[in-house]
Amino acid sequence: MKIVVLAGGLSDERNVSLSSGCKVCAALRQRGHDAALVDMYLGTDRPLQDLFSAPIPEELTKIGRQAPDLEQVRVSRPGYGGNQFGPGVLEACQMADVVFLGLHGACGEDGRVQAAFDLMGIPYTGAGCLGSAIAMDKDLTKRLAAPLGVATPKWELIRYTADDIPALVQRLETPCVVKPLASGSSIGVSIVHRREDLPAALSQALPFGGTCVVEQYIAGREIQVGILGDKALPSIEIIPNTGFYDYENKYQPGAAREITPAPIPPEWERRLGEVALTVFRALGLSVYSRADFIVTPDGTPWFLEINTLPGMTPTSLLPQEAAAAGIGYGELCERIIEESLKARKAGK
Repeated sequence: MKIVVLAGGLSDERNVSLSSGCKVCAALRQRGHDAALVDMYLGTDRPLQDLFSAPIPEELTKIGRQAPDLEQVRVSRPGYGGNQFGPGVLEACQMADVVFLGLHGACGEDGRVQAAFDLMGIPYTGAGCLGSAIAMDKDLTKRLAAPLGVATPKWELIRYTADDIPALVQRLETPCVVKPLASGSSIGVSIVHRREDLPAALSQALPFGGTCVVEQYIAGREIQVGILGDKALPSIEIIPNTGFYDYENKYQPGAAREITPAPIPPEWERRLGEVALTVFRALGLSVYSRADFIVTPDGTPWFLEINTLPGMTPTSLLPQEAAAAGIGYGELCERIIEESLKARKAGK
């Protein structure tokens, strides 16, 4: 097949996306496909046909400790306005049998790219536009999941400015977790145990749109469950060496222990899979995803959020879960493509 792997873009998770895209592109080439890596925002100045034989930049597989400076990315593409699709991108995608979405974060996972491709008749991987948009919104996701009996920490949606922070500090309960409404990779997220730490947490999250979910803090084991097709993959437990599973601990090799299958009782494993599938179906998702949980000592899976384009980097969790189910990385990429083409044909 002729496959464009679309990565990069203009998102705080840009570097994660490029790392995922490089690995996916290399794996698809090893499986005999004509695969091209394309940066959605920067685009390409190569002749389009040459993209499928262009070398994959090894340096892009490495992810720094901090999120990228997006202003630097913007100024590196002068004279192209606010178009999220860089030069040559849509033309390359139209050449492909399918576009593998290696995008992460806003304008990649939030349904806008999916909607554009639906209108243009371009097949792509992952969930459709509506499910993607809902899953990106942590508040809407919880509103749909909670009535179905899914345990989720108490939460409040807040819209605020810097002037509102003193009043919020007095009103909000601690311990809590402050999360920007529509970001990923734990960017802008803070776990707050003491009220005096709330101003810093709210200030840190403010640049990400001024809208946050403030969530009850639940102490327990961090366990995540992938979905492939309509089946749960083996769970994976995350144990950071220090702090919580933030951006740095996610992407720096050795920063966290990741154990799959998670060392939990079979009943916990069954329940986690059931809840992950309940949320997956409630949001109208398709193809694949990864749901995040905190499991308390009594075995209750507390649902946090669901990711519709899970990372495919060298340290990502979904490929580890797939491997535990006997699915190698290259096969996983092909399975995602196969399931996606079925979903697009079915109008999902």
